[in-house]
Amino acid sequence: MSRVGANPIALPKGVQLKIDGPQVSVKGPKGELSWTFQPDITFKQEDDQIIVTRPSDQVRHRAMHGLSRTLLANMVTGVTEGFSKTLEMHGVGYRAQMQGKDLEVSVGYTHPVKVTPREGIEFEVDGTSKIIIRGADKQAVGQAAAEVRKIRPPEPYKGKGIRYEGEYVRRKAGKAGKAME
Repeated sequence: MSRVGANPIALPKGVQLKIDGPQVSVKGPKGELSWTFQPDITFKQEDDQIIVTRPSDQVRHRAMHGLSRTLLANMVTGVTEGFSKTLEMHGVGYRAQMQGKDLEVSVGYTHPVKVTPREGIEFEVDGTSKIIIRGADKQAVGQAAAEVRKIRPPEPYKGKGIRYEGEYVRRKAGKAGKAME
């Protein structure tokens, strides 16, 4: 049995779960998420727990069992607590600011780059060099963070750019200078 898939998912108070065959919807204080899972995997709600089961021990079913359980657990966590990613900006003159709901990033281009959040995502700027991305859907938060980081990824020579909080950028040595004659 899958070690991940065997664990039941705790259903907190205030979270509503709707199971309609492979379609599962979770509604909570931070929003509503739904996902269509593999039809072979079944979900059962018992008291305040969700139990995920698979029909056989085939490799495909074992893989889908753990994945489905993790995706559903992330949905439950997302609608109760939400997810967030923090980005840091390193570089002289690099800054971020909010323009309504949009994020405006100045990172050395001739013009500031405007990023419009997709549905369910919100941006927040802490100071001028920290960007916090929040939302209920873990995948959407990660995708939005990757899109903002892509505007100016960290470069290896001076370390300038947008990076995830705590990300280590491996530095390279620059030119060694003129060879001695």
